[in-house]
Amino acid sequence: MSTINVSRRNFLRTSAVAGGGLVVGFSLSGCSSAPLPIEGSGYLPNAFLQITPDNVVSFYCPRDEMGQGVTTGLGTLVAEELDVDPHSLDIVFAGVHSDYNNPDMGVQATGGSNSMKAHYLPLRQAAANTRAVLVQAAAQDLGVAVDAIQTEDGHVVVNGERHPYGKFVATAAGLTVPEAAPLKADADFRYIGKTQPRLDAIAKSTGTADFGVDADVPGMVHAVVVRSPVAGAKLVSVDKAPAARMPGVSHVLEISSGLAVVADKYWQAKTAAAQLKPVWEDVPLARVDSATVRADYEAALDGEDGAVEAEQGDLETGFAAADRVVESDYWAPYLAHAPLEPMSAVLRLENGEADLWSGTQGPIGAQGLIERVTGISADKIRIHSTYLGGGFGRRGTLTHIMEIAEIASAVDKPIHLLWSREDDMRHGVYRPASLMRIKAGINADGEITAWDARRAGGNITPETLKNMVPALLPNMPQGMINWAVGLSHDLFSSWFVDHSSIEGLYEDYDLANRAVTHVTVDHGFPLTFWRAVGHSYTAFATESMIDELAAEADEDPVAFRLRNTTGNPRLHNVIKVAGEHMAKMQPAPGRHLGFAAHNSFATDVAEIAEVSVEGGNIRVHKVTCVVDCGIAVTPDVVRAQMEGGVMFGLTAALKGQIQLEKGAVKESNFHDYPILRMDEAPEVEVIIVDSGTAPTGVGEPGLPPIAPAVANAVYRATGQRLRSLPLQLEA
Repeated sequence: MSTINVSRRNFLRTSAVAGGGLVVGFSLSGCSSAPLPIEGSGYLPNAFLQITPDNVVSFYCPRDEMGQGVTTGLGTLVAEELDVDPHSLDIVFAGVHSDYNNPDMGVQATGGSNSMKAHYLPLRQAAANTRAVLVQAAAQDLGVAVDAIQTEDGHVVVNGERHPYGKFVATAAGLTVPEAAPLKADADFRYIGKTQPRLDAIAKSTGTADFGVDADVPGMVHAVVVRSPVAGAKLVSVDKAPAARMPGVSHVLEISSGLAVVADKYWQAKTAAAQLKPVWEDVPLARVDSATVRADYEAALDGEDGAVEAEQGDLETGFAAADRVVESDYWAPYLAHAPLEPMSAVLRLENGEADLWSGTQGPIGAQGLIERVTGISADKIRIHSTYLGGGFGRRGTLTHIMEIAEIASAVDKPIHLLWSREDDMRHGVYRPASLMRIKAGINADGEITAWDARRAGGNITPETLKNMVPALLPNMPQGMINWAVGLSHDLFSSWFVDHSSIEGLYEDYDLANRAVTHVTVDHGFPLTFWRAVGHSYTAFATESMIDELAAEADEDPVAFRLRNTTGNPRLHNVIKVAGEHMAKMQPAPGRHLGFAAHNSFATDVAEIAEVSVEGGNIRVHKVTCVVDCGIAVTPDVVRAQMEGGVMFGLTAALKGQIQLEKGAVKESNFHDYPILRMDEAPEVEVIIVDSGTAPTGVGEPGLPPIAPAVANAVYRATGQRLRSLPLQLEA
């Protein structure tokens, strides 16, 4: 596994002990699961940085790289304060340890577009402290004053002479590392805010980057799992003999999610699995179709039930002050994540120890599940994180890790478990479907006087607890977990609003009189976080309604938004900048512009979609994206993530839907769950606005505005208001 490169890490570990290598950052407290478990009473190892005598600077990246550019972004922070070229860093995916916890989450996980926001100051401080102790060591070894020393590109510079950092690590290891060395002023940044190639670009473009699907361990065998077509149904009976007789097959096992077939080769396991004809139990979801879901949501919104959140002012007063009132329903279907790399993992259980190779968004959860299933203690379980071939929230739910742990416990060989595309599409966890009803009033001055938003659908948090509690609390009895999950279902169904369900429905505009009501309708379909979470559907409803209100007021949509965002200055400015660009645009004949803006993950984005409609087909030619994410640490990564968010969002807006038939997912692969093709992809222009504030997220905020921007452009092209996703024109 070249991503892990055990031999190199062993070399670094040995050189750090024998050669006086310097490891700095936060104490690993002697935990044997640390990435560099240095024995003895010497200098305490730390979590993020290591400098060897031959001047190799290793950065142990605490967040997972799923294409969002986190190694480049976080590596840039370290390189800036340490005064090294980012491209000279040896970047290693960190092992499992509490020092690698996400500061905003409290666990070792990657998601929520918060990696840069959470680590901007802590990683810079760790690197600045490291540079300071190296300077102190150099001053001592060279017999000069600290003030006489400068640093540059991994070297100490004294009187024009350059000395590599590695020359001073033995002395530095005996010094006390300062806790709050001065950070660079923004004006002195050499790398932060500057354009540079991604640090993983060469590895990915040459095929040398290792993903979970690339893992190859000597002696491993391959497993395929047959699962119920209806989520949650348990196995009733099966004749295992037809599969067991197939070439290469060694095991046909019953596991918690279904039946596992183990064979010498993947295709042998897959072919044998197709011979099984299992009988599954009947569950209520088996009587649910897509039409049932929407009808149930409509009935829920028509009723009086629901928990109220985000109340402000008085709706009755607001509607009394309105000159016009608009009410509309907006629909968003279930969606799959469909990452390019389906779920995969390799697990080796040997001599009371475990090694897992996989790309996940939560390595601590993977460790916990293996501990739970196998009984092996956490300090004997090593998680070898790899690149993730797309995440989008899917790799935060570790269904495949539970499966492989159960299989490996029954088979005395390393196991490679691979989900097919069909497995991933039909047996995954999904973006919730939602029906949103917004009733809003405006006065004669074009001000929003009342905003009554209602959403019906399932909740993410209970399903997340169902998956995460067993992983994070591996020793908790299953009965207690079932009780906790059941309690969360009850609480979020009747007493509290799951904020993930309604985020984005009310926060952006000046709404003196508002209320958000949530009605939980749970069909038992497995739900989880999807790129941009609640914002992925609430922005469609909110920004479509804002456009409807602007039309009702007979006002320019940008001017209407500016009028109603005076209390939200950063979003107001993004709308203003985007509006100025829109005013200069001269679309070709037959093309029309649609506008939308939204705040998510502390980042403000406005998008302008240039759209044509021909023969009933919607074509997006260009998207102009204006983003304020605070300081753009790596501008090219920001642009790439905005572009990626637009493309991912366009796929959902124009094509995406998971449909249920008797509780089973109808779609199976990209032929019936299509993604945006290259010849359909629009030009995307990204304009970065620097508000001078601390960095915020970029992995997800580019997605929410695109669907309403396109829908609003279609209205200008055709006069039709499209209020259901995916967007389809009426005949």
